[in-house]
Order: sequence, then structure tokens, then C-alpha cells
Amino acid sequence: MPSSRDNGSLHCHHGLRRQAIVQSLLADVFQGRLRAGEHLVTRELAGRFGVSDTPIREALITLSGVGIIDLLPNRGAVVRRVTPREVREVCQVRRVLEGEATRSACGRIALEVLHSLAADLKRLMSAAPSGARYIAEARALDSRLHDLIAESCGNVFLAKELGRLKILFRAFRDVAWARDESRNDFHRLAEEAREHLAIVEALILGEPRAASRAMARHIRSGVKYWARALKD
Repeated sequence: MPSSRDNGSLHCHHGLRRQAIVQSLLADVFQGRLRAGEHLVTRELAGRFGVSDTPIREALITLSGVGIIDLLPNRGAVVRRVTPREVREVCQVRRVLEGEATRSACGRIALEVLHSLAADLKRLMSAAPSGARYIAEARALDSRLHDLIAESCGNVFLAKELGRLKILFRAFRDVAWARDESRNDFHRLAEEAREHLAIVEALILGEPRAASRAMARHIRSGVKYWARALKD
């Protein structure tokens, strides 16, 4: 089933190619182009993306690992139904993991990096919240902050788990933001910028508990938007 994210043949590094396939299939699931119960055929997907079977199989294993498809004996890959309840449960796990990562990252990130991030967030907050460019900047800053915290937490296993789950987090985010863009409603994006700034400012002050609480508030406030977007 074609998607607006398809690029024809994916000529890129093997790992990046697999990631692009995963992201495209996630978008198809969350935006309703792939329905629950639908079978994903390796050879058909390989033709769609212009790749060999190997990156397709790897992408399906990744999707199975985060609960988006089931790999069933003699039936192959089957799309699971993702419910708002499951979104809330994923976010509960995220809040625990990323709250701890934020606490641990406090004091480990160079102040000039944090000040630069804070300045970019303030510029975003002062801009008129509308249009694809605004969303692209908000998406880049969101990814930058969360990646920085994961990379700086000092715990390799925690960072890897956040890396494994972030494909889900960002797919939820992108579906919710696409919904907002279609309705010309950028309230949530502006709200997220303020939440991100609160996290960064606590990190600058070297206050791990305050930074962790700010991260928890940020994740909690986003759950209802993500769950609502999946119901549409």
C-alpha cells in the first residue's frame, strides 16, 4: 500500500534504510493506511521500497519488538490494533524511563549546549505558530532535546531502551502534529515548546529533581493529544 512517505528506492546506509522503512510503516498504521489484521508480505514491501528482503525482515522485527505487529508462525506479519489505552501505557513507561534519564543527565550536559537549546526554544516560542516550517523546527527541537538527554544519562542500557522506544514516541508525535496542522491548531506545539524550555532551564540550574518533574509533566500533558489523534 503506497504512502506519502515513500521515496521510491531507498538509497542509503543499511541502518538508515531500515529506519526509514520502520518510520514509513508506522505512519501507515497510525494514519489508517494499514489496518489492524492486515498482513504485511515481505516480497511486496521489498518491491514497494525498492530494497532486498533483508531490511524488510529487520524492519518487521523492529515493529514486532515495539508491539505494532505480530509475527505469527505460518502467517507472517500481521498489523495489531493500537488503542488509546496502549498509547497511555507506553507513555507511562516513557515517563518513568525518561524521568530517570533526565535526572541522571543533570550536570552531565555542557552549559553552552543547554543555553543554545534554550535560545532556540525561545525563538520558536516568539514565532507565529503556524505552517509546515514551524512544525519542522518544533520537531527538530523536540528530537534534539530528548536525544541529548538519552545520550547524556550515563546509563547505556537506559539510553538503548529509550532509543528502541523513541520510534513509537515520534510516530505518535507526528500523527498528533499532522492532525493539528490539518486543523490549523498549533496550541499543542506552542505548549510543548514551553514544557521543553522548563526542562532545559532546570538542567541549566543543575536541579535534577526539578528537571525530572518537568519531564514528567511534559509527557503527561502530551498523552491526551496522542491518544486523541489515534482515535480520529
